[in-house]
Amino acid sequence: MSQPAFTRAIVIVLDGAGIGALPDAALYGDEGTHTLGHVIETCRPAIPTLRSLGLARLVGAHDSGDPGVAGAFGRMAEASAGKDSVTGHWELMGVVLDRPFPVFPQGFPAELIAGLEARIGRRTLGNVVASGTAIIESLGDEHVRTGRPIVYTSADSVLQIAAHENVIAVSELYRICEVAFDLACRGLGVGRVIARPFTGEPGAFTRTARRHDFAVEPAGDTLLDLVAAAGRPVVGIGKVRDLFAGRGITRSLPSASDAEGMAHVKAAMEDTPAGLVLANLVDFDTLYGHRNDAAGYAANLERFDRELPGVLDRLVPGDLLVVTADHGNDPTTPGTDHTREYVPVLVTGDGVGRGIDLGTRATFADLGQTLAEALHVGPMRHGVSFLEQLGAEHS
Repeated sequence: MSQPAFTRAIVIVLDGAGIGALPDAALYGDEGTHTLGHVIETCRPAIPTLRSLGLARLVGAHDSGDPGVAGAFGRMAEASAGKDSVTGHWELMGVVLDRPFPVFPQGFPAELIAGLEARIGRRTLGNVVASGTAIIESLGDEHVRTGRPIVYTSADSVLQIAAHENVIAVSELYRICEVAFDLACRGLGVGRVIARPFTGEPGAFTRTARRHDFAVEPAGDTLLDLVAAAGRPVVGIGKVRDLFAGRGITRSLPSASDAEGMAHVKAAMEDTPAGLVLANLVDFDTLYGHRNDAAGYAANLERFDRELPGVLDRLVPGDLLVVTADHGNDPTTPGTDHTREYVPVLVTGDGVGRGIDLGTRATFADLGQTLAEALHVGPMRHGVSFLEQLGAEHS
């Protein structure tokens, strides 16, 4: 069978939706993790559309009388070291890192903090590894009293700065983060600086939707770069623009929630007939994975599943729809960090056969290579295309 012809790819990344520990997960303290498997086993969410796309085949959750899979399904391993969103998204779009971003499990060097304080004219608080919600609970009162921004990190290569919007204006917090980016990212090779504004009263602080990620530029040409260079639109939804430092994106649609993100996906499908639509749905990770909220995670899966038919109904000939993830974040485990896991790849569209098992891919970059070939902008440096497999029918 000849390869199908595609003119548009719609890729939806569920942030923190892994499907089982990678062989090297023990090196990260993540052995036994299985984000979607554990959430489905524990909470039994109703997700018929995801099941119809092959998710049940990947997590061992077959239904009796399984009607089959309306597309192709498989799992992908991460070839790059790490388990953060930048590394995951870059690899999905074709860039495999040859060395990991540095992490700081004991906090950042004193010289960096001193340099930051000198340049922003403020002392800081924290400089510890912490959950974002926990640290504003523990240091929020002191921050409000002193005006000192809260600096913290995680198991990922990230420097985060939290500040109450009534104490440090969001624009000033962004400026502080730009200084931190210069010191940490340009100076030490850290992957990201994240601004974490919050509001509320002591004992009831809440983070706002004005988060902003300052990421380093991709370490090579991504699929976004290639599609944009070919003169086609690239729409980034959610935090996609931040993750790629704005590169290769012709239109950015930030979102304050996964519901808004899905609304943007549907709108983009109406007004962007060709090119690439890439969406990140961050609530799985930020609101539920990091907070060990398995029930909330399951409810968000159900909400996403109810939105998916509206995406499927908008597919036209020449479309390729992909649902995938960038790493795990198992809410059933004691830790609150990302987890080193395989990610699903669910593919459907008019030119895709039914019930195609793509197996285990050696790298997330297989997706980028496949989309590059489908959109006639490749080849890319990394990955093996599975485009030819998509046109085959299986029972």
